[in-house]
Amino acid sequence: MNNEETLDFSTILATSAHDMKNSLFMLLQSIENLAQSNNLNASQHKAFADLHYQTSRINGTLMQLLALYRDENKKLPVYIEEHYVAEVLQEVIEKNRLYLNSHHFKINLEVDDSLFGYFDQDLITYLIGDVFVNALRHTTTEITLRAFYQDKFLNIQVEDDGEGYPSHMLAVSEQTQSEFNANKGRSGLGLLFAKRIAAEHKTKQLQGHILLENKQHSQGSIFTLRLP
Repeated sequence: MNNEETLDFSTILATSAHDMKNSLFMLLQSIENLAQSNNLNASQHKAFADLHYQTSRINGTLMQLLALYRDENKKLPVYIEEHYVAEVLQEVIEKNRLYLNSHHFKINLEVDDSLFGYFDQDLITYLIGDVFVNALRHTTTEITLRAFYQDKFLNIQVEDDGEGYPSHMLAVSEQTQSEFNANKGRSGLGLLFAKRIAAEHKTKQLQGHILLENKQHSQGSIFTLRLP
């Protein structure tokens, strides 16, 4: 095969991922419509909620792959504008309402309605949404979404009361992007995505980044996105 016929597999995979993402979006809508039926019992409602959750996770992974591909090829559009943080966090909760209603986790929202920041709303909603979905897998009873300003950074946190981050994930979160190895399964891909999206938010002096930590005096973990 000559050079003109050489296949660009990264482009082929990105195109395939885009097609699959569109199909999964239609599937998610169908699941949501079916779950609203009045003829379902509690067990069936839970089954639809679990199916919706797993489909959302797959859709999120495809979104990360596409964003990373575009970022690698300098084609990832980033639109930094003023947005209210509460609206982003409320959207994340509502996108998972079907699962939350079936599993009865307590969701705490700690953010002032007037708090705003400068960020790409779509990318940050995807990022926090992915962290929230991951927290749903590991929490025991509750998740807290929190936002506040500290040291010139907008801090957005997702806190759970699960078993906490394993040591290898805490170590990975401290690595620079050049040191980072995404061969850690889906959690590695998610962290790489979060690091890249955070880093796209920057000023002349400051750059966005993420922090992973385990709670000191109780069980659970805290993910923090810091945006300048």
